[in-house]
Amino acid sequence: MPVYLDHAATTPVLPEAIEAYTRALATVGNPSSIHTAGQTAKRLLEDAREQIAATLGCQGIELVLTSGGTEAINLAIKGLFWVRRSVGATRILVPEGEHHATVDTVEWLAAYEDATIEWLPLDEQGFLRIDALEAALAADPAGIALLTFLWANNEVGTIQPAEKIVALAASAGVPVHIDAVSAYGHLPVDFASMRSRTGSKGQSGLVALSVSAHKIGGPIGAGGLVLSRDATIVPLIHGGGQQRQVRSGTQDVAAASAFAVAARSAESSRGVESVRLAALRDRLIAGVREAVPSAVLSGPDCGVLDESGTDVRLVSNVHFVFPGCEGDSLLFLLDAAGVEVSTGSACQAGIPEPSHVLRAMGRDEDDARGALRITLGRTSTDADVDAFLVALPVAHAQASRAGMATRESSLGSR
Repeated sequence: MPVYLDHAATTPVLPEAIEAYTRALATVGNPSSIHTAGQTAKRLLEDAREQIAATLGCQGIELVLTSGGTEAINLAIKGLFWVRRSVGATRILVPEGEHHATVDTVEWLAAYEDATIEWLPLDEQGFLRIDALEAALAADPAGIALLTFLWANNEVGTIQPAEKIVALAASAGVPVHIDAVSAYGHLPVDFASMRSRTGSKGQSGLVALSVSAHKIGGPIGAGGLVLSRDATIVPLIHGGGQQRQVRSGTQDVAAASAFAVAARSAESSRGVESVRLAALRDRLIAGVREAVPSAVLSGPDCGVLDESGTDVRLVSNVHFVFPGCEGDSLLFLLDAAGVEVSTGSACQAGIPEPSHVLRAMGRDEDDARGALRITLGRTSTDADVDAFLVALPVAHAQASRAGMATRESSLGSR
C-alpha cells in the first residue's frame, strides 16, 4: 500500500461524505422546481449550504456554491474587477507566488480587459512585504480595482497575516478577495468576524473568500465563494440566476451534501488535528535535516509564531529544496519506493518549470528545480513519516548522482 503524502493536492474523501453523496444522488428533483420533489431537493441543498456557511463564519445567502476553488477565484477576481472598472479602477494588487488560478486569471484580465497588474514582493520566507503593500495602497487607491492574496501558500506553507493585510486595504477603501483554499480546514475561517475586526464596509475590505471541498475530505468538483451581502460583482455564467444572480446553473445537491459533511468534520476536528499534524510535521522536518543535511527548508521554520502566538506555517506542510537534485527525479524515485509526494502545486505537475513561488522568494532557478513538497492530512501517521525518512536518503543519493552526471555532460558538450 503506497504511503500518500500529497494531501495538499487532494485528500481522501471521507467515507461519510461518500455516503452523503450517494444518498443525495438518489433524491429526485431539481432544487429550482416548486413541486414536492423539487422542494425536497432544495431542502437538502439549503441545509448543506447553511452547514458549510457555519464553518466559514458567513450567512447561507453569502455562500455561492461553485465547481471548485478555481471557479470561485475566477468569479471573485473577474467579477470584482469588471464592476470596479466601470468606475475607472483598473489596478489589481497581487502578491508574487500566488496559485495559478489567480496568476492566470489576472494575466488574462491584463491581456484582454485592460487591467494593470501590480505584483507585490515576498520576503525570503514567503511573507508579503507589508511596506510594499502600503506603498501600493497609498498610490491612487481610487484606481485600485481589488487586492487578492493567498492566505496560506499551497507550496511552501507560509501563512500570511490576513487580518493585517485586509485592514490596510479596508482603510484605503480597496476590496479584498482571499484565496483560502489551502487555509480552510487548518485555520479558523470566520468571514464575518474578520470583516468586523478589520473595518470592512460596503465594497471595501474583505468582500470575497474562496474555498474548495476536495482539500478537506469532500468531493472534487465542489467549492464555494463567500461573497458579502453588500458586494456587487459581474457573473461569469449567465442563465437562470439560481444563486443571487451571481452564478447560474442547476445546483449540485449531491456535491453540496458531501461538502457539508466534510466541512463539519474538518471544523470539529481542527483543534485536535492541528496538534497531531504539527507534531508529525516537525518530526518530518527534523528527520529530513538529519538524513540530508544539505536540504534547505522553504518557508518559516518550526516554532515560528506571529504576534498572537500562532504558528505561521501550515501544520500540514513540509517543503524542502535539495541542491544538486531535480525535484522530479526525487519524486519518481520516491514513488518507485512506494512514497507519494509532489514537487509543488498539482496544477503545475508535469510542467518542466522551476517553481514561481520559490523564485519569488529569491531562490535561483537551479534551487527552484530541486523542490519537494510533502503534505500531511487526516490519514497521515507516524509510520508514513518513518517510511518517507527511510526512502529519502536512497532516493536523494540516486538523484544526486543523476544530477552530477547531467551537469558533467552539459559542461563536456560546451
